[in-house]
Amino acid sequence: MNAISLKNITKKFDGNIVVDNINLNIEQGEIYGFLGPNGAGKSTTISMICSLIHPTDGDIEIMGTNIKKDSREIKKKIGLVPQNIALYKDFTAYENIKFFAELYGLKGDMLKRRINEALEFTGLMDVKDKKAKTYSGGMQRRLNIACALVHKPQIIIMDEPTVGIDPQSRNHIMNAVKKLNEEGTTIIYTTHYMEEAEALCSKIAIIDKGKIIVEGTKEELKNMISDKSTLSVTVDDIYKLDVNQIKGVQGVQDVSVKENTLSITSSKEVSNLDKLINTIELSSAKIIDLGFKDISLETVFLSLTGRNLRD
Repeated sequence: MNAISLKNITKKFDGNIVVDNINLNIEQGEIYGFLGPNGAGKSTTISMICSLIHPTDGDIEIMGTNIKKDSREIKKKIGLVPQNIALYKDFTAYENIKFFAELYGLKGDMLKRRINEALEFTGLMDVKDKKAKTYSGGMQRRLNIACALVHKPQIIIMDEPTVGIDPQSRNHIMNAVKKLNEEGTTIIYTTHYMEEAEALCSKIAIIDKGKIIVEGTKEELKNMISDKSTLSVTVDDIYKLDVNQIKGVQGVQDVSVKENTLSITSSKEVSNLDKLINTIELSSAKIIDLGFKDISLETVFLSLTGRNLRD
């Protein structure tokens, strides 16, 4: 049985299509990556899965139950970690978790046990009596996660859970995601950090302009553009180069520059390495390092959307 099933989901706001006829099946026990540039429709889709807003057209099933039939019961099966921190800043960590736990009907010894488990899991037990407003950004995000998992949901949705936090909290959150998944929790994970998607997700969908462009495992997505190769060239002085000349070499599809390094994406059908080297050397730039790069998720994303993830 699928944990989540979206069938022909469309959402319009004031006549504008924000989510456009999406079909999606997420299996139980997956860490499912949801990638897309800003404004692609990710957060709107998540809000519909959580029944915070309703689709204009289409059906959503959670654990085999249509969300239109019993949205209240379905909400008990979902934990949401929102993109914007949602806490009561004048409450302590314990009080915040207790508040959300009680919304799910937890009481008595079960309530106390689940709060303590959530605090331990997120590494906040030692600071449970401090107010949330005294926490660092990373600690607040961990507290957000504690509030989302205190009722032990079968599905947890994490919308940009590591934005703007310190490396220690980021590593803690990523390890927590892996542990939750090992315990059988299905996780939807949206991020702007490709390395997180590479490290965590068993399957990934790329959404752009309200549509799912492509879906599959990391390997399947990379194979979709396996007809391309990326050459990394580091030179002594990037300003000696005319990037437009390099783009004009037969087979070249994209050129990006970072400091003194060029990333040149070409069609594998065209053998152009000698021409690229010759073009660079004619510019009087000296080649310091050269080699072909493995295909990354970022390369896949740029190839399919033509945009950076944060555009």
